[in-house]
Amino acid sequence: MSSRKVGFFRFILLWPLSLIYKFIGDVRNFMYENGMLKSKEYDLPIISVGNISVGGTGKTPHVEYVLRLLMDDYKAAILSRGYKRKTKGFRIVEPDDNYTLCGDEPLQIKRKFKDVVVAVCENRNKGVEKLRELYPDLNLIILDDAFQHRRINPGLHILLINYNYPISSDHVMPLGRLRESKSNVHRAHLLVYTNCPSKLTPMDRRILTKEVGVLPYQHLSFSSVVYEDTKPVFGNAKKLNCEKMNGCNVLAVTGIAHPENFVEMLMQKSKGVIHLPFSDHHNFSASDIAKISKTFAEMSGPKVIVVTEKDAVRLRTSKFIGDDLKPYMYYVPIRVELLCDDEEKKLFNNQIITYVRNNKRYNKLYNNSL
Repeated sequence: MSSRKVGFFRFILLWPLSLIYKFIGDVRNFMYENGMLKSKEYDLPIISVGNISVGGTGKTPHVEYVLRLLMDDYKAAILSRGYKRKTKGFRIVEPDDNYTLCGDEPLQIKRKFKDVVVAVCENRNKGVEKLRELYPDLNLIILDDAFQHRRINPGLHILLINYNYPISSDHVMPLGRLRESKSNVHRAHLLVYTNCPSKLTPMDRRILTKEVGVLPYQHLSFSSVVYEDTKPVFGNAKKLNCEKMNGCNVLAVTGIAHPENFVEMLMQKSKGVIHLPFSDHHNFSASDIAKISKTFAEMSGPKVIVVTEKDAVRLRTSKFIGDDLKPYMYYVPIRVELLCDDEEKKLFNNQIITYVRNNKRYNKLYNNSL
């Protein structure tokens, strides 16, 4: 059967379900925006970093970008639901936690920023209230993946859109990737096209700006992933500089939504790449590790195993990885940078900084005491 026919039958099958999902989402948003359902506001700055489509927009590195921007001047906390964790309720994340207790992305952030409060709670309102109770000197809370969480009304919404999956031609799930109607982009204050090529032309920018329909009160920017030097997943591996991988064969192991750019980067920096892809947030089993070990054993040397930063969080606590494999396992930390000149970057950053400075909690408490 041709791919065109498969696409047609898939459309016929999923289109009614997509309409139902869209209708439910539209009704829910209408009720929030017209006061029939209530959103709570808090007396300290709350920044939401989220997306309108499923997976692969780079929420975690953008949360880290906002955190780096603010952490020297303000006491910040990160609040996530802790996707795929095996615990319930509110929990403070510790650097030596197992990812099953809190989720891989919150643990990744905590291990990078050990002095920053990171918490998980599936009920974001309860999470915010518990953080305020435990840390009364908090200046702000950054919500990870909360664009659809309408029970809280953040003062600043940062909405991420994957450059490789434009929302203008997409559909609501399950037919497409959208979590809700693309018209809801209007709720965002800052829009960021993520995973952009490092050389984005002025024409590309104009097309993307028109595509998303930027409103007068919104600011649109573009970001790209920067891959940093590799680091050992375990302590018994030698340091391996990314630039020194050109003489190595690489086994790339990924458990993320869109590994294409990661694999392409490794192909450019190494002798050759074999890619073992797994699903996003994959929990590596004994058979998975056996497959990795077998594939690696069959590769010619010199050779290394390179995983993503998020996968390293999960693999680090695996009881199935033998000591013979650990010295060869590395991960590549990532960060994001804005693709703009210094003036535009300053404008983007200042919108975040100004919001926090004008709304930080202890300013309000001080002013109320006068």
